[in-house]
Amino acid sequence: MSDNQHINMNDRTDAQLLNRGCRLTEEYVPGQKVLSCGRCKLNQFDWLKDYENQEVQGNVCLAEVRFKNDRKDYFTYPEDLNLEVGELVAVEAAIGHDIGIVTLLGEIVKRQMKRKRFRTPLNEMKKIYRRARANDIEKWLSAIKLEDGTLSRTRTIAENLGLEMKLNDVEYQGDKTKAIFYYTADGRVDFRELIKKLAEEFHIRIEMRQIGVRQESAKLGGIGSCGRELCCASWISDFQSVTTGVARVQQLSPNPQKLAGQCGKLKCCLNFEYEAYVEALKSFSDPNIVLHFESGDAIHQKNDVFKGIMWYSYTNDKGNIMALPVDKVKEIIAMNKKGQKPAKLEDYAITKEAQTNTNEGYGEADLKKMSD
Repeated sequence: MSDNQHINMNDRTDAQLLNRGCRLTEEYVPGQKVLSCGRCKLNQFDWLKDYENQEVQGNVCLAEVRFKNDRKDYFTYPEDLNLEVGELVAVEAAIGHDIGIVTLLGEIVKRQMKRKRFRTPLNEMKKIYRRARANDIEKWLSAIKLEDGTLSRTRTIAENLGLEMKLNDVEYQGDKTKAIFYYTADGRVDFRELIKKLAEEFHIRIEMRQIGVRQESAKLGGIGSCGRELCCASWISDFQSVTTGVARVQQLSPNPQKLAGQCGKLKCCLNFEYEAYVEALKSFSDPNIVLHFESGDAIHQKNDVFKGIMWYSYTNDKGNIMALPVDKVKEIIAMNKKGQKPAKLEDYAITKEAQTNTNEGYGEADLKKMSD
């Protein structure tokens, strides 16, 4: 097939390229863009495109290239190659070459490298060899078609060897000489015998790469309890640690069944409003301060951040809690500091309710098992 011929992407199997983080046009012409309009969590917006020309250092330019799932890397290429975002390119690999999709070019790439702490010197960075030729694409497509069968067979081999690991995904290198096997495991796994058997079975070089359960969920995808596609599978590309303190600040019940995502860890969305809660709670009084009344002492039970309310109960009657506005609580604390005691808690309460146990037998220890 010559480089001027079209490669038809209508075949059902070739549609697996969608797993590469893009949408393909109905046909691909080498040297032209492979991306069509469509949503993708790996799409990048180059906000410097219309403001600065691509900076060239010694006739060498920078590019960000993506591969299967969320894997990306940075490469150099000569100025005369004149690449565009969305093109398929053949890039340098440890041995041989790989096929990827250009996502960013120019000055914005340097900022991405700095943000991701990519510190490889310019003269040691891997290179983009060329635009992908027709035969490169054909070999790439044939390698992709092998991935599902390879994953299924590898799981069978690992099970027969008694290895306590879960194989999640397989990614073939573009030249079909190497495959990366992604897996999760609770501890260290001795997979030397597995690598030996895989090399004999598939006649390729093998790389085993361990990932976390959050990365596993991002690769497999699914629907969350909110009814929407998992954030990690749809748009999150940089995982942040989620701790038990995040749930505690938001006054959430320590129930693992409600706070855990499909990965078994605390939901990533718990971080989304955490900063807003921290900022709002700065205006609240210290919950450790005991309020003194002539009728008895009152201790803090919970907060309602949205309504600006703090709930208190008598130390000898913790089942009945009463809501006090934050300014009233501060007023009582100021009176106590002067040695004054208001008559009773009920005089300041705006509502009263019987406290129910919502923890359902769960506690802080249950949440710590799910934190990062």
